[in-house]
Amino acid sequence: MIIAVSVGPESTVGEGWGRAHDVAVADVQDGAIVTWEDHAVAWDIAHDEGTDGSHHARIAKFLREHKVQAVVTGHMGDGMVRMLGTMGIDVNVGMTGDAKAAAVAVAR
Repeated sequence: MIIAVSVGPESTVGEGWGRAHDVAVADVQDGAIVTWEDHAVAWDIAHDEGTDGSHHARIAKFLREHKVQAVVTGHMGDGMVRMLGTMGIDVNVGMTGDAKAAAVAVAR
């Protein structure tokens, strides 16, 4: 399963999705991380740039390019939850602690 995790300080699950600075994309198979790629997406900076909807489009493009099946984060706005739902992506909010452990927990 391909999982995207917002990453905060000291490799913990980030507090928010749409304003994340760093996102990791993990391939988790049989309870183990096969690959883990860190991306400095800078959505915290890009959040208020561009036209209405461009930020959601930016995130959707990233998720499609990486074939993400699930997202892990601390918080996500209702509009983003709806968008990911229409994309068929599993949304996991309210997550805390170690980012890698959270990705493995979601893949089970």
